[in-house]
Amino acid sequence: MSWFSNYARSSVGAKHIMAVTGLALALFVFVHMLGNFAVYAGQDAMNGYAETLKSTGAFLWLARLGLLATVVIHIAAAVRLSVLNKAARPEKYRMFKPIRSSFHARVMPWTGLIVFAFIVYHLMHFTLGTFYYDYYSAVQELPGGATRHDVYSMVVQGFQIPAVALSYVVAMVLLCFHLAHGMTSFFQSLGLNHPKYNAIIRYAGPVYAAIILIGNSSIPIAILAGAVDLPGA
Repeated sequence: MSWFSNYARSSVGAKHIMAVTGLALALFVFVHMLGNFAVYAGQDAMNGYAETLKSTGAFLWLARLGLLATVVIHIAAAVRLSVLNKAARPEKYRMFKPIRSSFHARVMPWTGLIVFAFIVYHLMHFTLGTFYYDYYSAVQELPGGATRHDVYSMVVQGFQIPAVALSYVVAMVLLCFHLAHGMTSFFQSLGLNHPKYNAIIRYAGPVYAAIILIGNSSIPIAILAGAVDLPGA
């Protein structure tokens, strides 16, 4: 394993690891968004989707732990790369001509940290029920007297609070700043860019980020606007 350790600690290895874990997280965001669209289909669809996920038992928690590990590895690779870059030039250049970079690239470290904080808040809000426990503990009564966790009402009641809905939209904007640069730089980090396709690759990140921003932000906005409401309301 020493070869892998040396590889992971190198600048090339750190770039590759950051790119691969970043892609995995970006794809998860897309799949997670599609699942959340069940809220538009109503209470039964949303709660049925949540119940299906919960029925996977240990697999669901393994997936969650895997995602958490991916986030940690992604951050560790980014920190390692930053340390290596600083070590490569311990003294400032006497004559420095700055290379123009995009806004998304310059704010990557900050958006990454803020998005990580948002992930913690999101888990505490909807997964652990730390905030607004009354909404989290809601149940849906089913025919025959059975009950199940009412995820639909929990989400709707949560986003009916303007501050909560706004915080999610702001978090999505920052996430998409991160994705706009990250998805494009993925190809460069793995050496997959090519003059023939660079024009398309350049727009891959911003377009993907826009899809995620519109899709995820539509849910709290629709609920806050009253387009999606509680059952019987």
